[in-house]
Amino acid sequence: MKQFLRFYGPPIVIVLLGLIVAFMFMAPAPPKKVVIAGGAAGGAYAATVESYAKALREQNIEVELLSTAGSVDNLAKIKAKQADIGIVQTGLAADFGSEGVRSLGAVFYEPLWVFHRAAAPMDELQDIAGRRVAIGPEGSGVRALATLLLREAGVTPDKYTASPLAGQEAAIALKAGEIDVALVVSGPTTGWITDLVGDGNIALLSMREAHALARRHGYLDEVALYRGVMDLAAVLPKEDITLIAPAAQIAVRADLHPAIQSLLIEAAFREHAGGSLLADAGRFPTPELSDIAISDEAERYYKNGPSFLRRIFPYSVANFLERAWVLVIPLVTLIIPLVRAAPPLYRWRIRRKIYVWYNDLRELEAAGRAAETPEDRTEVRAKLADLQAETGKVEVPVSYTDDLYRLRAHIRFVAELVDKLAAQERHARI
Repeated sequence: MKQFLRFYGPPIVIVLLGLIVAFMFMAPAPPKKVVIAGGAAGGAYAATVESYAKALREQNIEVELLSTAGSVDNLAKIKAKQADIGIVQTGLAADFGSEGVRSLGAVFYEPLWVFHRAAAPMDELQDIAGRRVAIGPEGSGVRALATLLLREAGVTPDKYTASPLAGQEAAIALKAGEIDVALVVSGPTTGWITDLVGDGNIALLSMREAHALARRHGYLDEVALYRGVMDLAAVLPKEDITLIAPAAQIAVRADLHPAIQSLLIEAAFREHAGGSLLADAGRFPTPELSDIAISDEAERYYKNGPSFLRRIFPYSVANFLERAWVLVIPLVTLIIPLVRAAPPLYRWRIRRKIYVWYNDLRELEAAGRAAETPEDRTEVRAKLADLQAETGKVEVPVSYTDDLYRLRAHIRFVAELVDKLAAQERHARI
């Protein structure tokens, strides 16, 4: 181990330094907490974000749920960075903007229901003219959609009396006769929607213009509410109804970590891919109806599905490995040349321990040849003996002992040479 660290220690240190530098450029880890803007308590949005929050909490991500006024409020909170995630009705981006916001796709239909008093029949949107109409409060998603569709039908605001009521309040007012028409946006499983559909004094407009509206606006879709689909025993509705529907989409901050986005899309597939009263299985989630730009992560997910690593590993492991890919480049760049260079470096370091003695040996040989007196040769001979003793203490791996013994043999050769020169000088004197 001592020898290993001595020779491979520097390459290991270089690799570790490279990893440290690479970590500095590694993508940041996902946040430990996110804020989700839902909707009013008891509504479809609130129930939906609760299921998403559960999926995130299962991955040890803290979730804060905000109760909001609905789509417009959710969009505003995301734009203001007061929330990271929210449910937003499609079709609002044109009126309220979506700067700094991205969509993960639409997840379920939110049809526009046009309820009216049965005593005052309606066949088309144009029949709303001259009536008291609930279209939601100013700045709400339902008001933006209702106003747009009525304008396109030629029913401008001066042709009807607008009421700011929305949701259940509008339903109560319609049943009480305080308004004539209620344009509301909600899911078909909402209690007060079912109540209105089953009320004999209230009628639901089947929108014959739905197909045309869907063609004119990419965020709208024509949906069918089939006879009996809401309650088969009570046969609700009594006949097939055609509705025009925007969709609820998952809106996120543009800088929300891709790993969180991926978790949300996974949760959306589990929650909505099975279909609903208005949508076939597999219809949602989808990027098709979104009017907010789809995020890069969502585009990748819809095209390729979960990442390769996510299919194999749990979320936390897959996320780390996906972020750590940047480490591969410095590792490969450093390790390959270091691994290739380490063996020659190791051999050089070992042999250097042996060959360094040859400088002393050459100097002693030169001194022995140049010696003019027996005392000088005796001194050289003593130094050679010391050199032989010192080289005997050198430790090298077994595979390099031949080089060590060759050095010791050379020392002995020089010693014998000095002895021979001394003998020759003695004979010359005789």
